[in-house]
Amino acid sequence: MERLRHHLLDTGYTIDGVRERLGSMAASALAREELVPALRATADGDPLGTLIRLWWLGVPVPAKSVAPEVLESGLVVADGDQVGATVHLQPWETGGYLVSDRKVRPGDPALRTDHVVGAGGASANLAQLVTRRPVERALDLGTGCGVQVLHLAGRAERIVATDLNPRAVELARLSWELSGVEGVDARVGSMFEPVEGELFDLIVSNPPFVIAPARVGRLTYRESGGEGDDFCRDLVRRAPGHLTPGGQAHFLANWLHVEGEDWHDRVGGWLRETGCDAWVVQRDVQDPAEYVELWLKDAAEQGTKGYAEHYDRWLEWFDERRIEGIGFGWITMRNSGSLDPVVRVEHLAHQVSLPVGDYVDSVVDAIAAAHRARGLDGALLRTADGLLDERIGLPGAEDPIRIVLRQTQGLRRSREVGTVEAALAGVCDGELALGPLLNVIAELVGDGEIPDADAIRPLIAEGYFLL
Repeated sequence: MERLRHHLLDTGYTIDGVRERLGSMAASALAREELVPALRATADGDPLGTLIRLWWLGVPVPAKSVAPEVLESGLVVADGDQVGATVHLQPWETGGYLVSDRKVRPGDPALRTDHVVGAGGASANLAQLVTRRPVERALDLGTGCGVQVLHLAGRAERIVATDLNPRAVELARLSWELSGVEGVDARVGSMFEPVEGELFDLIVSNPPFVIAPARVGRLTYRESGGEGDDFCRDLVRRAPGHLTPGGQAHFLANWLHVEGEDWHDRVGGWLRETGCDAWVVQRDVQDPAEYVELWLKDAAEQGTKGYAEHYDRWLEWFDERRIEGIGFGWITMRNSGSLDPVVRVEHLAHQVSLPVGDYVDSVVDAIAAAHRARGLDGALLRTADGLLDERIGLPGAEDPIRIVLRQTQGLRRSREVGTVEAALAGVCDGELALGPLLNVIAELVGDGEIPDADAIRPLIAEGYFLL
């Protein structure tokens, strides 16, 4: 693996190397599962083009064009004068490499139930969410091809990685070896069973969150076999038992939107008895048909004989449970040790600054501080960096119709406020207490009534003002 790694690097088989070689048109076509532009871009038979065809596109290449390091890797098979890859080997943004089963495309045979999927958008989303603070012990629960370990390697002294699928653990070990990551404690088992009784400073998981009817031949990388969104609920409820004091957990999850039920209450209910401060963000909602189409496409079932039947059965299963939509998002938990944990559940569909991990700790800090702070009259607040005051009004009018505070950093929230809050944003600098500031502002811009300092709590929780 070390010899192969050096060959890949020397040949330029890296994220940047592949992007530059393919170009934007071929890369966009690949996102639509169209190979022709990429095949044209790699038709010269040079070393880099050969590796892209072999490992990324999954097409046979002439044996004479393949380097000894590749032939001796055990990850290819010869067929006459051609060589084909037995796995998908992709460069990753950390500078490492990931080994998974070959990428499935329309027309390919049905996936094996223990298929190990490569890293993609969800993997990148989770990596961007996780806190950047160094930790002693980290757990990657459901490691798959091992992608999260590549991100944790520089921040955790010890890493445990688990997966229900033995084949996933096998391929993940190859990923880590090819990437030069050593000392990972890899274990096979379901949920938290392989780490029973152990505590971690950080837990991350891109779990099998796909919500689907139980079926024979389910795909273990995406379906748990549980009822509805119970797997994600159980993951959240069991995580605190494996967190050290102050430890954090970051998960991706799906949850159901049920007719007559508020999804905020559903997901919030998972967290309120955990004893952890928590932040839940819904990033997208799909109707049942969109959701089914997405995951049937993921398994390359479009155009197959059983497509329509599987589609119909899945929709019927949703109908029976009065499912109106499926939410996708993040869950962050912190074992604060508080008897009064705070849980914030919200929908954020707009673009945010990436990576969220650069500031996720401050987000959770703000949510908790706004909830627990007592006597805000004496609080020394300051306005968050990069905050804009936008005023909308008729031309020539003395007063605006609307005043909006807009963040240009972090979560980039925006909120309509009154004249008091807008004036406060212009003057609070951490030097004067909130109560006296509000008194002065009320005299200048208000009607003489002194605003309640507690009314500022939501703006603290959302990061407009910092304690």
